[in-house]
Amino acid sequence: MSGRDRASSGLVGLDEILGGGFVRGRLHLIEGRPGTGKTTLGMQFVLAGRDQAETALYVSMSETRGELEAVAAAHGWSLAGLELCKLVSPDIDGAANRQTVFRPSEVELGETMRVLFNEIERVDPARIVIDSLSEMRLLAQNPLRYRREIFAFKQFLARRSATVLALDDMTSNSSDLQLHSIVHGVVSLEELALDYGAERRRLRITKMRGVKFRGGYHDYAIRTGGLEVFPRLVSAEPPQGVRKDIILSGSSELDALLGGGLRRGTSALLVGPAGSGKSSVALSIAYAAAKQGECASLYAFDESLDGIQERASGLGMNIGPLITSNHIDVKEISPAEMSPGEFTALVCRGVTERNASVVVIDSLNGYLQAMPQERFLSLELHQLLSYLNQHGVLTLLIMAQHGLIGAVEAPIDLSYLSDAVLLLRFFEAQGKVRKAISVVKKRIGTHEDTIRELRLSSQGLQIGEPLTDFQGIMSGIPTYLGSQSMIRAASDDTHS
Repeated sequence: MSGRDRASSGLVGLDEILGGGFVRGRLHLIEGRPGTGKTTLGMQFVLAGRDQAETALYVSMSETRGELEAVAAAHGWSLAGLELCKLVSPDIDGAANRQTVFRPSEVELGETMRVLFNEIERVDPARIVIDSLSEMRLLAQNPLRYRREIFAFKQFLARRSATVLALDDMTSNSSDLQLHSIVHGVVSLEELALDYGAERRRLRITKMRGVKFRGGYHDYAIRTGGLEVFPRLVSAEPPQGVRKDIILSGSSELDALLGGGLRRGTSALLVGPAGSGKSSVALSIAYAAAKQGECASLYAFDESLDGIQERASGLGMNIGPLITSNHIDVKEISPAEMSPGEFTALVCRGVTERNASVVVIDSLNGYLQAMPQERFLSLELHQLLSYLNQHGVLTLLIMAQHGLIGAVEAPIDLSYLSDAVLLLRFFEAQGKVRKAISVVKKRIGTHEDTIRELRLSSQGLQIGEPLTDFQGIMSGIPTYLGSQSMIRAASDDTHS
């Protein structure tokens, strides 16, 4: 089916899901509870037609013209050039016109449909929105009469080649599956009320005859300016000419530990207890890449921009100019306000629009809180990592393990999704609490199997020589039994 056979919905994300838009000349059902954005979607559909010089008709059976204009004004839209029709049966409240032989519902519905047909014939629109079918259902009063009127309406539209969206607020007691069988396509809108945080909205294409569409649930948000849809990410053909070379960390010792560095198109998981240096190691790698002219994107769930800049400054990294030059882009993410689909779309835009080659997600613990159901986290991440790998992006994932001392454990095991795993630990030696770093997994290439001391100071990231005589590093309670000297602080050097 060619693009000329499709009518754009006015939403880029929804068009992507539908493979180009709604099929022209067909009747589509948009269903959802009140508050899911049906009226907003319908307005975007007719406004998209108006902008393409198509005649568009918006038929309201429950809202006045003033109410529709108020909705449009809230989004910054003008309804100029649109045909608006407030559909009521003529004089149905007049005492002289009250019926005594026929049921009022039969006469009122018949009059309403006649007015609707006359208005469509007068305007001859290419696009129509009917808002909403629940008013027709109330007038019909029984399912058989309602189904017959909808079928007659569909036959009437078939002779006019108009693309129609019929909105239904699903206020009836049960799902109207008979209506599903009549229409060409069905888009279902849902609103999920979580125990904490903002409500989440998602849509699903329940049916679309003869059209290949992207199935499953897709997150969307209602913003000033209309609905923004975030299509569920699926793996596609990788772009041509993607680089797969090594990105250096800025520390020759860390690069040696990693077997030369981390390769583009792979992901690395940095795991360890809070305060063990995971974020600082990832920031150091992103900083080194940005200094070489690369673009890095950092998505911070747990820290503010000011906090990141202050921490970087304490490590001798001045990231302010790199942020100003857009070589480092820091996004503060509130997991209570952003859906997983929106976050995925944000990361993908950073790759396509900024050509980001390093992506840091700090941390997966915050990302986990953004998921309504924990069991879907690995699937969502799998799709995101596949996309980033195909585009030659080095992805650094940070996960904090529960506990500072004693046995520690991760909230979820994602090591199998990562191409490399860096383990960071605290240990005791020479009367001080110190940090250790080791590489426990690397799919591509070799790596050291040693344990090195990690020190964070104003000189930046310092990695010591390989340490021997460790015990218990994998259990989370490492003990150093050797006598090798540790990394010395600048103050120690001064006093020696």
